[in-house]
Amino acid sequence: MTIIKQDDLIQSIADALQFISYYHPKDYIQALGNAYEMEQSAAAKDAIAQILFNSRLCAEGHRPICQDTGIAVVFLDVGMEVQWDSQMSLDEMVNEGVRRAYLHPDNILRASVLADPAGARINTKDNTPAVVHTRLVPGNTVEVKLAAKGGGSENKAKFVALNPSDDLVEWILKSVTSMGAGWCPPGIMGVGIGGTPEKAMLLAKESLLEPVNIQELINKAKQGETLSRPEELRLELYEKINALGIGAQGLGGLTTVVDVKVLDYPTHAASLPVAIIPNCAATRHTHFTLDGSGPAVLIPPKLEDWPEVTWSASPKARQVNLDSITHEDIQSWKPGEQLLLNGKLLTGRDAAHKRIVDTLAKGEALPDGVNFKNRFIYYVGPVDATENESVGPAGPTTSTRMDKYTETMLAETGLIGMVGKAERGPIAIEAIKKHKAVYLTAVGGAAYLISKAIEKSTVIAYEELGMEAIYEFEVKDMPVTVGVDVLGESVHQTGPEKWSKLIKK
Repeated sequence: MTIIKQDDLIQSIADALQFISYYHPKDYIQALGNAYEMEQSAAAKDAIAQILFNSRLCAEGHRPICQDTGIAVVFLDVGMEVQWDSQMSLDEMVNEGVRRAYLHPDNILRASVLADPAGARINTKDNTPAVVHTRLVPGNTVEVKLAAKGGGSENKAKFVALNPSDDLVEWILKSVTSMGAGWCPPGIMGVGIGGTPEKAMLLAKESLLEPVNIQELINKAKQGETLSRPEELRLELYEKINALGIGAQGLGGLTTVVDVKVLDYPTHAASLPVAIIPNCAATRHTHFTLDGSGPAVLIPPKLEDWPEVTWSASPKARQVNLDSITHEDIQSWKPGEQLLLNGKLLTGRDAAHKRIVDTLAKGEALPDGVNFKNRFIYYVGPVDATENESVGPAGPTTSTRMDKYTETMLAETGLIGMVGKAERGPIAIEAIKKHKAVYLTAVGGAAYLISKAIEKSTVIAYEELGMEAIYEFEVKDMPVTVGVDVLGESVHQTGPEKWSKLIKK
């Protein structure tokens, strides 16, 4: 019989969440390096370079890969011969570990978990509770699989109850196309098949915790070895998803997924439940085993495990002064054009937009300092700063969540541009075209790199919203790409269309 001490699990959970906040798994680093070498799309190659360079900076600086440090998801396989030396329940121990990790003073992680989700949506302040899945299994150890899943990728999860005769590959390809780029490709696609609806979703989620090893499977197929049906599906989906041409950050390119994972389970004769869940470019997970000898020991990747990829702005990038820019200045910007932003940039995301729009609807004035006339807004919820930082990692959030506010913001505030992540939907593009505004994209998964361009950060409104408050950033050479121009042309439409055709050729 093995005795597991309460604090051993708590400390292991805390250490693991800190660990995955700044260390990509080695297998993902190498897969992304291979994708960089293969990529032929200039825009996608630049995005991958930013992600890889950001990854190395985070490993060296022990700061989060992404500003969205996720919701903790923990799978526990508890041996039936294990005895606990604890006064707390299993979930309580996990949550205490999460609390310690997210409040660690040397590497503060963003608290994103909200209680009363259908009501007041109040931040719990410490990212608890975690989502815990526990199984009792034979043995005398505790196996822990742990991930931190960001909202951008989680929100793209899909489920369908197909008929047994339906084509699940066709459904998956249509679903991936409909996801857009808000899940921050290139990443990993998890697929769960069978069981019941909740089982299929759980299979898809757990599959994402497996190693990136699609190349081994490709070699196995080339050697003529027999493949299981899930393995056949992995290869088929890997090829067909990448043939969609979505590419890094949805800009169009050769690599949308670096791997596809498939787990299945027996199901009812009348059923074919299928779930897909993507893992973003901030792929964060680790595994460890507790055997009674103390907390887990986690081995970080070596710096030489990162490919020799650096990033610097293109000398052709247009310099933009945000403090003097006018509506006329943006009329010549073209989709896909690289810009370097300088000057003062306001921020705001879901909660701030709702307050702004509600305030305007009442005919009331916006808070002091919140003046959008001829200005840009950045969709971001940054990590708190530590030591000498002006702000913590501050990458973009998914822009489509702000689409329903775009017409009001452009029509009533004088706003002329927005900065965010991934594509805009039809209603936002129509508003952009109508008001001859622009939408710019920053790279999701490059949050620490982006924060290096932010020289000053000041909260100017809605401080009680925490990371969702309105900040004013002073930026220097912040890298962005024109996503939608004043005519409504979107690089997230033209890029994938172009590369899908090239791949088919």
